[in-house]
Amino acid sequence: MTSAQIGIMISIVAYLAVVVIIGVIYSKRTKNVGDFYLGGRKLGPLVTAMSAEASDMSSWLLMGLPGVAYLTGVADAGWTAIGLAVGTYFNWLIVAKRLRQYSANIGAITIPDFFSKRYKDKTNILLGLSALVIIVFFVPYTASGFAACGKLFGTLFGIDYHIAMVVSAIVIVGYTSLGGFNAASTTDFIQSIIMTIALVIVLCFGISQAGGMAAVAENAKSIEGYFDMFKSYDPTTNTASKYGFITIVSTLAWGLGYFGMPHILLRFMAIEDPKKIKLSRRVATIWVVISMAIAVLIGMVGLAMVAKQGNGFEALEDSETIIVQIADLLSTKGFIFALIAGIILAGILASTMSTADSQLLAASSSMSENILGGLFKLKLGETAQMVVARVTLIVISVIGVVIAWDKDSNVFKIVSFAWAGFGASFGPAMILSLFWKRSNKWGTIFGMLCGGVMIFVWKFAVRPLGGALDIYELLPAFIVALVVNVVVSLITKKPEEEVIGEFEAVKEIK
Repeated sequence: MTSAQIGIMISIVAYLAVVVIIGVIYSKRTKNVGDFYLGGRKLGPLVTAMSAEASDMSSWLLMGLPGVAYLTGVADAGWTAIGLAVGTYFNWLIVAKRLRQYSANIGAITIPDFFSKRYKDKTNILLGLSALVIIVFFVPYTASGFAACGKLFGTLFGIDYHIAMVVSAIVIVGYTSLGGFNAASTTDFIQSIIMTIALVIVLCFGISQAGGMAAVAENAKSIEGYFDMFKSYDPTTNTASKYGFITIVSTLAWGLGYFGMPHILLRFMAIEDPKKIKLSRRVATIWVVISMAIAVLIGMVGLAMVAKQGNGFEALEDSETIIVQIADLLSTKGFIFALIAGIILAGILASTMSTADSQLLAASSSMSENILGGLFKLKLGETAQMVVARVTLIVISVIGVVIAWDKDSNVFKIVSFAWAGFGASFGPAMILSLFWKRSNKWGTIFGMLCGGVMIFVWKFAVRPLGGALDIYELLPAFIVALVVNVVVSLITKKPEEEVIGEFEAVKEIK
């Protein structure tokens, strides 16, 4: 192992040790499943904001987004970032406070639990369906995180992809199963800081190696369509194609996904003081806008570094490893720079872990709390519930590792599919449950079901037809789920007086 690799390894091991220690500390404070899954609703405004966005951004911020910008130009990555920034802001503005108040009022600690108690569903159909949706879409989402870790260590140290992936999964499962929600939220807060540092260092070093910002801009302008928000660059043919209105709307639709993301919605439910949500919203939105802008810019910088001869940076076989390769180049400049490169790579690891831990908690809660406890009425003591929660988390992780076993897994594509699944299944249901008094359980059930099914139908049957139908599956599925929810709610029996009374009571909370 070279001195550069030793320096990188020291930084990464130190980071991993910190997150595991946090898990051990919080394991002593986690007394029951309420603490394990929701942290006793005691998250402060800064931790809420940064942990929510760190768990949101995942490995695609430091791998997927720069990779897309590097490969196809600013249009695809840029419109995606704009959609996500707008979605972030409105999710905090519209959903956060009402969900915190509503979930606390009815005593819900998970998303399926919220839907079930919101509509007083004694059949438990809504509970089981929403829990199933979480498991179906979160397992591949978690797998994408494991795949990112495997790529990271495989590229850096020549470690076998599968070994690297399994070791990473063990660390993530370790601190999450020990400390639960509080451990995940605290580490996510730390991880968001590390991600920010990583982005800034990579950008500055990359620009210096590319010959300055002017050289980066000049290189981007010299490539047909690369620097155009209304064109998409094709590296295989070295030509550009039109990035039309339908494609732009389709890409902006990424923002709709926020209204249905369980790992983000859980952060809203866990906020200690609803009055401080405005501060959280501002912090979260600013961080998201800046971090995504830097990520897109890094893609441009990477391409400029390839164009500049003699700096040791070559064209990438896998565009998603661009930050890994820049960090690797930085590590060759001396031992101190190797330690800094290790911090950058810890940032990629952090982005992956911050999402994976939250996803594992949400999927675990769906299985242990909602399916075993709620649907099958399995009565367990407090200690047994904690054991089941942790065992479930481990089982889901194993399935995620199996799915990610193929080392050619595309992080961006896996995330986009899972994102669409949650956005269409839960997004319309969440908005209507919080703001429409007439919505009922049947509308929510059929809307959720149709939204989830439409994701598969559009992705694999409709979108391949091309033309005007080649749009991101989230948009049509979201619309279908929303319409079905409203129509079914209107043609079926209106909610019971108790349900309406709770809705009105929450509405009056200031």
